[in-house]
Amino acid sequence: MPIALLSALARCQPGPVLPLSLNGPGVARLDFSAANRLLTTTDLRDTAAFGRVVAEMLHQQHATIGVGGYLENRAIYQRSPNLFGAGEPRTLHLGVDVWLPAGTPVLSPLPARVHSVGNNAGFGNYGPTVILEHELEGIAFYSLYGHLANHEWAALRAGQVLAQGQAFATVGAPPENGDWPAHLHFQLMSDMQGRQGDFPGVAAPSEREFWAIICPDPNLILRIVDSNELNR
Repeated sequence: MPIALLSALARCQPGPVLPLSLNGPGVARLDFSAANRLLTTTDLRDTAAFGRVVAEMLHQQHATIGVGGYLENRAIYQRSPNLFGAGEPRTLHLGVDVWLPAGTPVLSPLPARVHSVGNNAGFGNYGPTVILEHELEGIAFYSLYGHLANHEWAALRAGQVLAQGQAFATVGAPPENGDWPAHLHFQLMSDMQGRQGDFPGVAAPSEREFWAIICPDPNLILRIVDSNELNR
């Protein structure tokens, strides 16, 4: 990640990605690592059961919204081994997830152009996905929004211009969102590597250093207070 881009991100004044505060008392960090015993006693291939686990994690913390996951080594990708298990299993999460109700609008945090859209169908994949291109101080970078609803996503076109704060999609529900409990996957990329409508959101742990350079901390945009604690 070029230092100039990191500096520009630190200086920018982004708007919210969602029309609600991620720093309120009803927001809690959710742990999807192997240390979470709830995950080891649940069949995560059963999306409804997985959703009940998410609800229980929120309930235990008196929260209604869950956040976190950047560079977290997760246990949940065993639910779709055909997607994440070839070779060294890909378990290192490259974005931040916000677990909240389906139908919640998704906003562009900065002025943007729609880079590409895609429906990454298949159990455990992104489902409807939007990638936006931004520019700060002459430097281009990209933001990815995964697990969206079909209706709004289908109306977008590459090249479409979005204003800061403009709603362009909503959080999807299973099964259209890749068959996950409802949440938004938000990720930053400095280089699209020639990809369109898709980008790896999970990597092999041995490649952590490489992917952390290409995919910096989404909290540079989200500005969640105490990011280190949320993503520990």
